[in-house]
Amino acid sequence: MDTAQTIPTRLSNLQMELLKLYSYNVSENELKEIQKLLANYFSKKIDTEMDLLWEDNNWSDETIESWKSEHLRGKPAL
Repeated sequence: MDTAQTIPTRLSNLQMELLKLYSYNVSENELKEIQKLLANYFSKKIDTEMDLLWEDNNWSDETIESWKSEHLRGKPAL
């Protein structure tokens, strides 16, 4: 049985754009700034998505508290 997974050979549009930057030498400080910029960008996107989930599902602090006491783990298969 062949269990090897196929690795995609196409790069995403984001990867292609980032590759364009590789032709430039940047200082360590600039590199850290770029990393922080990317992290902040994706962090904001996640925050926005979470806000939408909360709004769409009418979640509240009480919802979170109720989740703390839920037991979602099933019994292990024998």
